Amino acid sequence: MKAVILAAGVGKRLWPVTQHRPKCLIELGGQTLLSRYLASLASVGVQRADIVVGYKQEMIRAAVESNPFGVRTQFLVNEQFHRGSISSLWIARTALDDDVVIMDADVLFHQDILRRLVRSTYPNALLMDDSVKQTGEECMVVAEGGRVIALTKKMPSRYDQAGEGVGFLKVRHADTPHVVASLRTFVDRDAWQMEYEDALIGFFRDVKVGYEVIGGLPWTEIDFAEDVEKAEREILPKL
Repeated sequence: MKAVILAAGVGKRLWPVTQHRPKCLIELGGQTLLSRYLASLASVGVQRADIVVGYKQEMIRAAVESNPFGVRTQFLVNEQFHRGSISSLWIARTALDDDVVIMDADVLFHQDILRRLVRSTYPNALLMDDSVKQTGEECMVVAEGGRVIALTKKMPSRYDQAGEGVGFLKVRHADTPHVVASLRTFVDRDAWQMEYEDALIGFFRDVKVGYEVIGGLPWTEIDFAEDVEKAEREILPKL
């Protein structure tokens, strides 16, 4: 198994910080988000990571090269990093050459969360925090009939269970062509401004994707200044 880390974006909603550094290099508790990712991957036995870079990529390269935590890393460059995240996952399609964990690069999380995903009995799986109800910005894992039907901010009219998605997706190698085909549907329409989550709707239709409920385990996505404050105040003490 390997990881694909999507770290190309600008992070405009956190511009007071990200004008100086990529979001994945925000330091919390004396460690960057990215260093925590690499350490967590190593702790669960994932020893390869392809990192999609773009905005201020030289800073990310330097940070990884100084301490890769025993994880073999390669870099994939998204020159169009100002576009939606579909562009980064599209760039990474050639890296889907093994069982893979696709990871947004802006989450502070307890290592048990990643361990839960990697060791899930579902060959394809998402993480669902069912303690979170959507208030607008949350990207929700939506399930019906025991399988994921959507990963989206736009809730469907019918579903059985929903909770916020942590931002990590496990895909077995045999099913990665379905990921690429689902993305291609939107790439062929030049829908470059969309987020990759919504472009996976065909993947969820064609492939059974399970989910692991992780409510209670500490994590937070870092999008806004208040998320940084929450991370320092509520999440770090629990890690």
